[in-house]
Amino acid sequence: MPRPRKRRRVWREATPAIFKPVGVPLHQLNTITLFHEELEALRLVDLENRYQEEAAEQMNVSRSTLQRIVNEAHVKVAQALTEGAALHIEGGTFRVATHYWQCADCGHVWEVEHGSGQGAPARCPRCRSSYIRLRRMRRRRMDRKSGIR
Repeated sequence: MPRPRKRRRVWREATPAIFKPVGVPLHQLNTITLFHEELEALRLVDLENRYQEEAAEQMNVSRSTLQRIVNEAHVKVAQALTEGAALHIEGGTFRVATHYWQCADCGHVWEVEHGSGQGAPARCPRCRSSYIRLRRMRRRRMDRKSGIR
């Protein structure tokens, strides 16, 4: 049995959309599904010109996995464009990146989903203090020689 797919990190959840050729009813077209994480990989690598290593780290996957995701996305987009199919953006295995906030008075930490439209919070939800800050969550890096985190 294969292991479960790791959830990829995306900057924001894309609105489900369908792109299709003009003048052809949708029910007459073949539909190709592009997953949210495939769209995110295309955005990072093709639109923002990021190195694959950097994009893979941002999506929380290995570089080889990112390369496979990008290749699959390129094939789907090219197939939709050349064959006149509808390109449907939806689904996938992903989670939306979050920002962590911390209250300087009570120490309470909470998260706000990036792209949720909530913006920066004005007050701590626990003690209502206005002394809050964006908390930087650092990933622990493994020491290459010893293998210890």
